Amino acid sequence: MYNFTNFFSKFKIPFFTNFEVYFDLGTTETKIAIKDKGIILRKPTILAFNNRSGDYIFFGTEAKEIIGKTPDFIKIIKPISNGVIVDFDSTVALIKKYLDQSVNLYFNNQIIKPALTGIATVPSIATEIEQKAVTESLLKAGLTQIFLIEKSLATAAGAGINIFSHQPALIVDMGGGLIEVAIVGSGGIISEKTLKNGGENMNKLIYNYIYLKYGVVLGEGTCEELKINLLNFTEEEKILTVRGKSLESGLPKSIKVKSSEIKEALLNSFNQIVDAVKEIMENAAPEIVDEVNKQGIYLTGGMARIKGLNNFFNQELKINIIQEEINYYATIRGIMILAKNKEKLEKIII
Repeated sequence: MYNFTNFFSKFKIPFFTNFEVYFDLGTTETKIAIKDKGIILRKPTILAFNNRSGDYIFFGTEAKEIIGKTPDFIKIIKPISNGVIVDFDSTVALIKKYLDQSVNLYFNNQIIKPALTGIATVPSIATEIEQKAVTESLLKAGLTQIFLIEKSLATAAGAGINIFSHQPALIVDMGGGLIEVAIVGSGGIISEKTLKNGGENMNKLIYNYIYLKYGVVLGEGTCEELKINLLNFTEEEKILTVRGKSLESGLPKSIKVKSSEIKEALLNSFNQIVDAVKEIMENAAPEIVDEVNKQGIYLTGGMARIKGLNNFFNQELKINIIQEEINYYATIRGIMILAKNKEKLEKIII
C-alpha cells in the first residue's frame, strides 16, 4: 500500500507552518516584528473610542494627534500604563488593528491563514494576573499560542549582551512608562529595580514646571515636544517657542522655553535613576560590581537617545556608559535574537 504520509511530508506548505510574531507592547509605543523579516510596525500605544457608536475609531498616530481636541463622546485611551495592561478590551482592539496593518497583509492572497505564534515581553514587576492579561489579549487578537519573557532579558539581548554568559551586565532601560535597572547574567535577572518615572511622567513634570513658572497651561503633546527637542545634558542651549493657555486671561499665550529649564524640571528624575543604579550596585556581590565596571552600563529605551546623557551618568557613577542609537529598538531586537535559538529561549520563558 502506498504511504501517502511520507509522500506529503516531502512538501512544505507555507501557510501550514507556524508564523512567529514578536511584540513589544510599550506604554508609549508598540512595536511588532516578524521572524526573518524584522520590525514591520512601530506606532503609538493609543486609540480613541466613540461612546455613542461603541466603536474604536482612531488608532496610533491619528489618535495621538487629537488629544485634547475631541468632543466629550470621543474618549482617548492609553490601554497600557507603566508597562502593564490597564484596559483589556482596548488593548485587544489596538493589537487587532496593528496586526491588520502589518502581519495580516502577508496573507491577503492566501486561502488559509497560518497559525500565529507570538512572543511578547512583560516587565519584571508584572504580577501573574498582569502576565495573563498580555497572553489573553494576544490570543483574543487572533494568535494561537503565546510565550512571555521578561523585558529586561530581551532588552539586554537586543543591546548586544549575551544574557546566558556568566559575565553579568547592567542595563538601564528608560521607557515611556518604566525605568528598569537590571543586572542580567546566566540566563536570568540577578537583581533589578523599577521606577515609575518614565517618559510620560516626565511630560507631567514639564507641565507642572511651566504651570508654576509662567502661569501657562500646556497640552500633553506640547510637553513631549519640549522634552524631545530641548532636553540635553551638554552645554548646548536651545530655545523653543510654544503656545499655551494663560491662567490670568484664559487666552492663548506664547512663551520661550530654554533647554536649561527642561533640564531643571527633570533633573530630579534622572538623579533618581542614578540613585537606583547606585543602590543595585551596593547590594550586588563584589564579583558583579567588578564585571559591570569592566563592561560599562548599557542605556536603552527611547530616552537613551538624549544627547550627553552618557556623560551625565558617567560623572555621577564613574563607570563607562554605553549609549548607542540602535538601543532604542533593543527590546524588539532582543526578542528576534532570542527566538533564533529555541533551546535557550525555552529556558527563559515565563
